[in-house]
Amino acid sequence: MDKTLRTASTGLTAQQRYVEIISHNIANVNTSGFKKVRPEFQDLLYETLRPSGANRYSNVEPLNEVQIGSGTELTATTKIFSQGDLQGTNNKFDLGINGEGFFQIRKPDNSIAYTRDGSFHLDKNGQIVTSQGYQLEPGFVVPQDAVDFQITRDGQVSIILADRVTEQTLGQIELARFINPAGLHSMGDNLYGETPASGIALSEIPGMNNTGEVIQNHLEASNVNIVDEMVNMITAQRAYELNSKSVNTADTILGTAVNLKR
Repeated sequence: MDKTLRTASTGLTAQQRYVEIISHNIANVNTSGFKKVRPEFQDLLYETLRPSGANRYSNVEPLNEVQIGSGTELTATTKIFSQGDLQGTNNKFDLGINGEGFFQIRKPDNSIAYTRDGSFHLDKNGQIVTSQGYQLEPGFVVPQDAVDFQITRDGQVSIILADRVTEQTLGQIELARFINPAGLHSMGDNLYGETPASGIALSEIPGMNNTGEVIQNHLEASNVNIVDEMVNMITAQRAYELNSKSVNTADTILGTAVNLKR
């Protein structure tokens, strides 16, 4: 019965982690550019009670091995980078990505992070920054006398100054693309970091080489489906209850065995 308790405990731990992941997804249902997380589980080592092969005494070969598993564990969490809905806004500095790619963000330590959250703002110096004040890379400065600000789908930034009627090109937004975006490291603040699993970042012009386009006045919504997450929550809850019943059953059997001496 001790094995039953240990096996059930792994199930309880796994379902607890599952509920934590679901809760994280639901909590970020309104986070711009958020990508839901999917847990991955695997079974643990097996105890072989009877191996397959010919019996040394009867020379009869059993059809199957007799094995008992040791439970389960959480082995990985995978980000699902499916496209979120593009929602229109009235802010000309809001940018959404329709397709693959990430905005490149320069952090205070000069390292580059990546995000799908395109809710940008102007700082006091006219630079385009994130809500945390991190600068968009490559960076450029919007003059104070600019009366209009436009970004094309291929990332070209242009402005119209107060004393002119023609557009003036200000810069070019580039998007980063990864061979395996699911391998990126989540850093918080809607940012991701490059890892050996993700591969190196490839800077591309939006719309080129399978890279997505930049859509001005839009933000990408979270790709969390609240109905799916609620169904997953119910499934995890029921699985947790069944594992707890295994613990109760093992405890009852142990109590019965102890009482046999009385």
